[in-house]
Amino acid sequence: MSTSPDVAVRAPRAVVGLARMRTEAFVRSGRVLAPGLAALIVLGVAYGGGAAQAGEAYGYSAVVLFPVVAAQTQMLLNTEPDVQRRISLVAVGGLRREVLAGALAATVAALAVVAVALVAPWLIGGITGPQHADDPSLAEGFAAGIWANLLLLPPAVALGALASRAAVGSTGLGLAVLASGSVLGYVVGVRDSFVWWLGPPLLSTARSTVDGLDAAALLGFTAQSLLWTAVVLAGYGWLRRRN
Repeated sequence: MSTSPDVAVRAPRAVVGLARMRTEAFVRSGRVLAPGLAALIVLGVAYGGGAAQAGEAYGYSAVVLFPVVAAQTQMLLNTEPDVQRRISLVAVGGLRREVLAGALAATVAALAVVAVALVAPWLIGGITGPQHADDPSLAEGFAAGIWANLLLLPPAVALGALASRAAVGSTGLGLAVLASGSVLGYVVGVRDSFVWWLGPPLLSTARSTVDGLDAAALLGFTAQSLLWTAVVLAGYGWLRRRN
């Protein structure tokens, strides 16, 4: 059975429309203030000790902002009442599109946090250039920092989705999932650990950006981040189908 061109055109518009509605609801309800303030506080503390080279500074801020982005995703997805979410599911034509709309809205919100994380250090004097001859250049450090922030964005959004009320059924259980997932990432997501593959490469990423970009680290950590994201999203999809 073929899909008519009109339906094919309406489907992406419905997904984008639902994503826009969820983003606007998150902002207008005031829930955006909590993760926004948390991000500013974390960045203020991170750069309050003095200036650091771009790669090191951005790598560290990406790691400490991981739970903030995850919590923001959870809050955004929890903004919509359960009844409204079921109506939205029917309106966009199925669970897959409804999940995609939520992921799109959460990613846009997460990119806003990343943008703040990239700009804020310059405003408070948190970035410095190379201090020694063998230090990476400012451009290389900046590129490594952007990579670190974008690398940790997908697993943070995935963890926040998994901790949402739509997946686990209650806000309390969602907070437990959020906290345990964040702790797991910090504890096991290090290459020196024999269970490093159980979490996203949080601390490993921060360490790797100190010396600039390295091709092997870039490919390895990117693959680990995307694989962990895929596994968590698969669990989120399974829970959504059950609920």
